[in-house]
Amino acid sequence: MNKTKLMFVLLASLFLGACSSDDDNNGGNGGNGGGATYTETEVSEAPVWQIDWTNNQERPNWSEPDGSLYENWTTLMVQIEETLQPYASEDDLLALFVNDELRGLASPAVIVDGEQSGNTQFLMKAWGNETGTEKVNVSLRYYNQKLKHIFTLSDDIVLNSDETTGIEEDFIPEFTLGSAKYPVVKTVGVESILTKVGITAGQTGLAGAFVDEECRGTATLSASGGTSLTIYGRSAGESITLKYYDAAKGVLYTIPNAVKLN
Repeated sequence: MNKTKLMFVLLASLFLGACSSDDDNNGGNGGNGGGATYTETEVSEAPVWQIDWTNNQERPNWSEPDGSLYENWTTLMVQIEETLQPYASEDDLLALFVNDELRGLASPAVIVDGEQSGNTQFLMKAWGNETGTEKVNVSLRYYNQKLKHIFTLSDDIVLNSDETTGIEEDFIPEFTLGSAKYPVVKTVGVESILTKVGITAGQTGLAGAFVDEECRGTATLSASGGTSLTIYGRSAGESITLKYYDAAKGVLYTIPNAVKLN
């Protein structure tokens, strides 16, 4: 029996394209038309910032596909990304869809001795009839029970044959880039934003993106510079406040209107 190779590595690389990487900040001086200001606050401890990934989606009623309807199948092993691992549980589900048709379904994998493998790996048999010439829409959908959140990564790709995915090397889709709660994603350079408002970045510290008091992204500054901060938005047009904690000085800088999501 020929196996259907689902080109997940290609798919994952295409998913990364959903995150635009730029340093546009809507004008000079950090993005409010040249009049951006910032505040400085002395703090005794480093802040603890974290994105709240909880959502309110119901558990999907996915069911195993009927293998007798398909000519081919392949094996897929998916590793959950580090950000979501603390929330993983044995009640999570992972599904594969092709053109909105369910082709594979898995719960967390069980290792040989019968123990759960940390609830972060999913071993799936994925079914198909594709010949390797047609382009189809492929989606990986991960339901996290603790977060009540369905994360979805999708793209149009060509399905080929005769390979497994995630067995010989880890396959770790970035499900956070397919969040139903935060569908708008943008990546910015932290140091460039600080420079525009006259702040010299230290070699240690933290950066956080906020809408009001809601954390939308965090990053640890790199000693070599070039720190990237991924910001998660609820809708286009949101105005982001950047907070930067300089660990050496014990100072928290707050820059309003630092980034506009688009």
